[in-house]
Amino acid sequence: MNKMATEPMTATAAPAKARRKIKLPAGKGALRTILMYIVPALLIIGGAYYWMTSGGSVGTDDAQVKQDIVSVSAQVTGPVQQVYVRDGAHVKKGDILFRIDPAPFQVALENAQAQLANAELQTTQLKTQAAGTGADITGSEANLRIKQNALGRQQALLKQGFTTKADYEDALNEVKTAEQQLEDAKARAANARAAIAPGQQPQIAQAQAAVDKARLDLSRTTVRAPMDGTVENADSLQVGQMAPEGLGLLSIVHSSTAWVEANFKEKDVGRMVPGQRATIEVDAYPGQKFEAHVQSVGAGTGSEFSLLPAQNANGNWVKVTQRVPVRIAFNGTPSKPMIAGLSVTAKVYFDNSGKK
Repeated sequence: MNKMATEPMTATAAPAKARRKIKLPAGKGALRTILMYIVPALLIIGGAYYWMTSGGSVGTDDAQVKQDIVSVSAQVTGPVQQVYVRDGAHVKKGDILFRIDPAPFQVALENAQAQLANAELQTTQLKTQAAGTGADITGSEANLRIKQNALGRQQALLKQGFTTKADYEDALNEVKTAEQQLEDAKARAANARAAIAPGQQPQIAQAQAAVDKARLDLSRTTVRAPMDGTVENADSLQVGQMAPEGLGLLSIVHSSTAWVEANFKEKDVGRMVPGQRATIEVDAYPGQKFEAHVQSVGAGTGSEFSLLPAQNANGNWVKVTQRVPVRIAFNGTPSKPMIAGLSVTAKVYFDNSGKK
C-alpha cells in the first residue's frame, strides 16, 4: 500500500520540475548566449589589432649604453714620477694626468744637441777646406808657370850650348812635378766641394732629427688628457710604477657622447633607416623613457666582427638568427647620466608614429 501511494507522487513531481525550468526568466538565457559569442569576438578583434599594430615597431633588450672611451698610455717608457688624477676626476683636454721621470730624456736631449754641434763644426771645417783648395790651385798654377818659364830658358840655352842636358832634364822634371801638384790641388778641391752638399748638410740634418726626437720624447714624459671626460682605472697607477710604452694605464670616458648599441634580429632591420624615431628604456631608471632616433644600421652582423667568425662551410651547419648592431642616438642630452655598459631596451618605430 505504501509503495503504491508513493508512485503517483513521483510521477507528478517530474512535471513540476519541468515547469519550474520552463519558467526561468528569459533574460538570463539571452545574456548567456551573448557572452558565448562576444568573448570569442573580443579575442579575435584584440588579436587582429595586435597583429596589425605590432608591425609598426620592433624592440630588443639586447642593447647597452655606449660611450667614447680612450685608453691613455705612455708614449715613452719610464718610471711614474707623479700622478695627478684619480677615478671619477673630471678633466679637460690638455690637463696633466701623470708624469714620467724626465731625467734620462733630458740627458738624451743634451747628448743629441752635442752631436748636432759636432756636425755643424765638421761642416764648417769642410767649407774651410773647400775654400783653401782654391788657394792651393792658384798657387800650383803659379808654380807651374814658373817651372815652364825655367824650362823654356834651359831649352834655349841648350840649343846655344850654354847649359848641359842634365840641367835641361832637371827643369823638365820640375815642370812635370808642378803639373802633378796642380792636378792634386784640383782633385782636393773637387772632393771638398763634393763633401759640401747643396742646402743643409746630411750630417747636420741627421743630428737635428736626433735633437727633435729627444725633445719630443722629453715632452712626452708629461702625459695629458686627449679630450674632456671622466677618469677611470687610474687608481691602479702608482708612483714608482714602470710605465711601458703603448700599454693602457688609465681610461677617459667622454660622458657627453653617449649612445645605444642595439642588436636587432636580422629579420627586423630590413625596414630600418637612419632618422626613424626610437625610445630607450634604461634598466637603471625604471618607468622612464628617453626619446631617440636611429643613427646608423651596421654594415655587418656581430658574428662577422667577432674574433673567430663562424665557419659554415661544413655538413653540420645549423642556421642561427644573426644580430645586426644598430646605433641609436639620444635626442639632445638625456636627463639622467648615461653610464657606459648600462642595459637598456630599445624600440624603433618604422612609421615614426609611436606613442611616448
